[in-house]
Amino acid sequence: MTVVDAGGSGGAAVGGALVLQFGDRREEIPAGSTFVLGRSADLSFDENQYVHRRFLEIEQREGIWRLTNVGSGLTASVASADGMAQSWLAPGASMPLVFATTVVMFTAGSTTYEFSLTAESPFYEVSTLWSQPSGGAGVADLLSPMQRILLTALAEPMLRLNVPGAAELPDLDQAAHRLRWSFEKLERRVGSLCDKFSRRGIRGLQRDAEGRLPDSARSRLVEHAVGARIVTADDLEVLDAFIAQDALVGVGS
Repeated sequence: MTVVDAGGSGGAAVGGALVLQFGDRREEIPAGSTFVLGRSADLSFDENQYVHRRFLEIEQREGIWRLTNVGSGLTASVASADGMAQSWLAPGASMPLVFATTVVMFTAGSTTYEFSLTAESPFYEVSTLWSQPSGGAGVADLLSPMQRILLTALAEPMLRLNVPGAAELPDLDQAAHRLRWSFEKLERRVGSLCDKFSRRGIRGLQRDAEGRLPDSARSRLVEHAVGARIVTADDLEVLDAFIAQDALVGVGS
């Protein structure tokens, strides 16, 4: 971590500190400093060869904290704490951290990471809960009960985390076994979900010219669903009930 002069009276940094929470680690990033996340950085993911040596850079400029993707291949999903605002941070892109708390997720290999950034002096605060415009319908409202159960199963390890951290997402074989579905049935339903989100403008889920989904579609789907609070820990109870009921049906059949 490096500390720079962020301006202000007498050369003192302004804008307040930023608190990073990742698993059991709580890091206070002082005003006017730069903090890097990567395989060889201030916050190191050295056990994962798929993470860039320098991936995400947090820096304060003129009193406003910014998050920059300095990597070359990985992307990050960035959302407000309530999930109502979400963005996709591609390589080379940068964005201001304007909310009181920002949640960041990214997937490298089979592991999905989540950490939060809380500003001591946020640039923008929401005084009342945001609500869907009258007569409007968000993506969550357009999901069938079975689609919500599927999304919950795919995101289950992330939803069971008590604090932001790292989780191994289930591959399609594992998710199919968990739901007692065939692999083909699960793959078809995941594809349908990706298409539904893609039609709503969610990036990273578009099929190629030959109709194939990107390899990162499953993790991108989970990042968006968790970040936008389309599925939450409350949905785990429904997933458990569905699996328990399905198991009873199987025993009785």
